[in-house]
Amino acid sequence: MELMDLIQLSKICQNEEEAFTFLFNKKRQISGLQCPNCGSEDFYKMHLKRLRCRICKRDYHPFSGTLLNELRISYCAWLWLIKLFELEVSARKASFQVNLSYPTTLKGFHTIRRGILYHVSQNDDLLKGEIEADKSYFGGKRNGKRGRGAGHKTIVFGILERGGKVTVSIVPNASAQALLNETVKKVRRGSIIYTDQWKGYDSLMFCGYKHLNINHQHKFKQGKVYINGVEGFWSFAKERLIKHHGISREKFLFYIKEMEWRYNHKEENLFDLIASYLLGAVSL
Repeated sequence: MELMDLIQLSKICQNEEEAFTFLFNKKRQISGLQCPNCGSEDFYKMHLKRLRCRICKRDYHPFSGTLLNELRISYCAWLWLIKLFELEVSARKASFQVNLSYPTTLKGFHTIRRGILYHVSQNDDLLKGEIEADKSYFGGKRNGKRGRGAGHKTIVFGILERGGKVTVSIVPNASAQALLNETVKKVRRGSIIYTDQWKGYDSLMFCGYKHLNINHQHKFKQGKVYINGVEGFWSFAKERLIKHHGISREKFLFYIKEMEWRYNHKEENLFDLIASYLLGAVSL
């Protein structure tokens, strides 16, 4: 699908009617427009925020029940927020460019992340084939113990399907049981799983997986036994998350799942995907 460049977006956002028409047509493509009272798709356009059903004569909002309708800003502002989020502009910088308050912009970005999280949760298929698994620790630099057992860190377990996608989960600890539970939930039995040599992974072989590991202290790679793919994801995620200058534990899930989503859709039209998430009927 054709990418939405800045010149094209500027033309769409010349006025509210153009912006509304763009979103209105996309909503019809995604899920149609049905009267919430009788289900009819036959309507009159009353004005930008109201349709009237030809059958039961009830009025309704064209974006009722969608995430887009949760934030009371202009349609032009919404389209610019989607584009700036796609380009990974910070909420503070975006607030100046769209002429919105910082709290409103932050809320808009959080709404987008909610849509992404919902989409990811609805498309969480089992990974299969050759799998790389690893854990990483997220949080600010602190004195004292680092790595395994480091305090005040958020532990994220990542699983990558070679040639496919990555999936990440926040785990309460890095125990063998916690990582095994996540693997069983995310990876099809019979798959080959590559890890480092931490002994906690050894129990994978008793759960229907072929387990191969490598000691990174002595060898970086041994044939097909490596976890470069998932380590590449950690670099991808940390490089982007550091610009947020600290993320609360309550919000961290939204940000790390955003990184998962961005990594898995690097070659796709992110603007179009985000718009479709906001316009889909989502109940969160």
